[in-house]
Amino acid sequence: MGKPVNLNRYRKEKARAEKKARADANAAKHGQTKSEKAVVKLEQMRQRRDHDGHKVDE
Repeated sequence: MGKPVNLNRYRKEKARAEKKARADANAAKHGQTKSEKAVVKLEQMRQRRDHDGHKVDE
């Protein structure tokens, strides 16, 4: 006979693997890397600074 298998452990491991795969797919579809976020933030700051520089003081 073979070694007995704990079906609860197998079920939980399978659920974890499916959840991780779904999370990885969502991260690839919707997420940004930290460096991409930093680039976007710097670009927004630059645009805001340039826009504020064109304001007319009354």
